[in-house]
Amino acid sequence: MSDIRQTPLHNWHVRQGGRMVDFAGWRMPVQYSGLMDEHVAVRGRAGLFDVSHMGEIRLRGNDALAMVQRLTVNDASIIEDGQAQYTAMVNDEGGIIDDLLVYRMAADEYLLVVNAGTTAKDYQWIESHLQGDVTIANESDDWAQVALQGPAAAAVLSRVVELDLATIGYYRFVVHQYGGQPAIISRTGYTGEDGFEIYLAPAQATEFADAILEAGHDDGVIPAGLGARDTLRLEAGMMLYGNDMDENRSPIEAKLGWIVKPDKGDFIGRDALVRQKTEGTAERIVAFKAVGRGIPRHGYTLLDGQGNRVGEVTSGTFSPTLKEGIGMGYVETALASAEIQIFIEMRGKSVEARTVKPPFYRRQQ
Repeated sequence: MSDIRQTPLHNWHVRQGGRMVDFAGWRMPVQYSGLMDEHVAVRGRAGLFDVSHMGEIRLRGNDALAMVQRLTVNDASIIEDGQAQYTAMVNDEGGIIDDLLVYRMAADEYLLVVNAGTTAKDYQWIESHLQGDVTIANESDDWAQVALQGPAAAAVLSRVVELDLATIGYYRFVVHQYGGQPAIISRTGYTGEDGFEIYLAPAQATEFADAILEAGHDDGVIPAGLGARDTLRLEAGMMLYGNDMDENRSPIEAKLGWIVKPDKGDFIGRDALVRQKTEGTAERIVAFKAVGRGIPRHGYTLLDGQGNRVGEVTSGTFSPTLKEGIGMGYVETALASAEIQIFIEMRGKSVEARTVKPPFYRRQQ
């Protein structure tokens, strides 16, 4: 019997012509009209993604903030009700258990949005470290989640929900209603474009998705799958857990030192991360563009000018926006800065590349 799960929008994807694949334990659409078409739609108009496979874990109680502070590397004390924060959980050695969003629902209530493939692991980790007056609930089955991303996202969403979306700033959210059920409208995303992630009752997901496509028909809004989600996030310099970071990599190695706040007080992994910040690490992640012909792919070897192995590609693709090969990978720290020549071993050939400062693409404000 298969353990592959389906999101509340599975039948909707099939009706929309989605090509379904197995991803992180879920049956998900990789594309509909085509990766390139969907990527271009999000950059120029808007695309609708199903991200219901993501996990939601809620912490409640007088010690909820103290628990979030203990579990994560960022400083959750600075966020307000209705604000989200990007952060990570690490182990005692500083290895990344998961990267996640923390939503402050109230002073004593936080919603943690975690990756699909790590939800069970994350829940067990959090539960094993609970202290004080705090309860934990895995609400992943209680929520569907869709992402409307692109320049037209706000205009289209405003036709479906009765909200002044201009009042929702970046990484802010409001608790709303849709179809008589609770919904969370969050100005967040994973594409580098303006957009929203909408959490709603699973029973409302199909109606909502249909309403978005109808409201956005004249704007050219289309469904988008995992393929475009991957090329969009990579162009925006955003990392993927399991590819670009895992428990063998720390936020310092992943160049996420900006989310690590040692001054907030003690937290799991703090000593290891402070030591890495002070002493440095042997490797760090770097972004690069292929100069020669070829598309970098996950697992390809990275070489220096003398042909020595210095790392490997963790994420790579052909950029539909830039029309060139782009990627990320861990290399020796001496090579982990911009404008350094490296080479990618592609099918027996050595293809020149140059390191760059991410993101590869930045939207016009």
